[in-house]
Amino acid sequence: MQDGTSAAQPLPGAPHMHDYDMVALVLQGGGALGSYQAGVFEALSAAGIQPYWLSGVSIGAINASIIAGNTPQNQVARLRDFWEMVTSHGYARHLESSDTLRPLHNLTSAWLTMMRGIPGFFSPRKTNPWLAPPGGPGATSFYDTNPLVSHLGGLIDWDLLNSNSHRLSVGAVNIETGNFRYFDSSLERLGPSHVMASGALPPAFPAVAIDGGHYWDGGIVSNTPLQYLLDQQRIQDTLVFQVDLFNAKGALPRTMGEVNARNKDIMFSSRTRNTTDKYRRIHALEARLRDALARIAPEQLTEADRALMKEMQDVPQVNILHLVYHQKAHEGGNKDYEFSRLTMLDHWAAGLEDTRRTLAHADWFRKPGNRMGITVHDVHREGTDRA
Repeated sequence: MQDGTSAAQPLPGAPHMHDYDMVALVLQGGGALGSYQAGVFEALSAAGIQPYWLSGVSIGAINASIIAGNTPQNQVARLRDFWEMVTSHGYARHLESSDTLRPLHNLTSAWLTMMRGIPGFFSPRKTNPWLAPPGGPGATSFYDTNPLVSHLGGLIDWDLLNSNSHRLSVGAVNIETGNFRYFDSSLERLGPSHVMASGALPPAFPAVAIDGGHYWDGGIVSNTPLQYLLDQQRIQDTLVFQVDLFNAKGALPRTMGEVNARNKDIMFSSRTRNTTDKYRRIHALEARLRDALARIAPEQLTEADRALMKEMQDVPQVNILHLVYHQKAHEGGNKDYEFSRLTMLDHWAAGLEDTRRTLAHADWFRKPGNRMGITVHDVHREGTDRA
């Protein structure tokens, strides 16, 4: 497993799993929507699917680190512990009994989140940041995230996380350079600060210092880790479950609340098609270069030419099962910070159901044979688009 691959075995409820060298789980950022990802993982776990490579941004990094930092028999339970803690506050619970009051319930819950914070996650600063001395975290963020540090410490075995039983990568952005960076357990030892950095969304949360650099939430640059996975030179035949929390496609907004929600969807949705189209073009150019080199007389080839031809003989086949959370009618622009227990359970159940339906389609799991390297199934819609 040191080279970032893990042989997949045939598993119950997981057709064609034996076709792949590795299974990866890619988790987008999205705050309170992240319990959808927990539901997805519960369904995968119940089907006997244990992704080796876990990659996340923001709340996706938190979910991924909890999975990577626990044994398979404890992963779902620890995810549930996390989500039950951060929704234990009881905000707006008196409005839960009526479906007609659901928009008011969500709005009230989100407003109280901003005012009071979330247990085990963040709390409002006692001093107004505008009045705090410049330079410190109190002057550059509205909330203290120390509760999350201690919370994750009780949920994650950091030695297990770094033991190569899984590979974990979490994305963040360097504030001073603007460069995106992935902290990767296959390259360095990861700890709480790396996960915190991936979720340090400004101006709500403070920057996190790591090795002399200061980092913010990776979602402000790229809200999906798919590109990092595809950039790896040693990637092999891989089945990827990509779980997004913001939908790039949506209806024309009719109210200000819908405008706010749609704006977030567009800003934070992944660009899966753009990413996969780019890699298809790269594979096509590599194939043309390989064919051109094959037409040259062998004695005219350099050692570098021969090495390049050998490297390009096999195009890794990547099959992406792309699940996207679909916002419900009562959810508005505050959906990413509405941490009520009722909504969390709704999101979790949606992820569980969407994944169970996905697992029922054996043909989606077949390894692509198109020699272009990448196939995408948009399994979040009725039916599926295949590209």
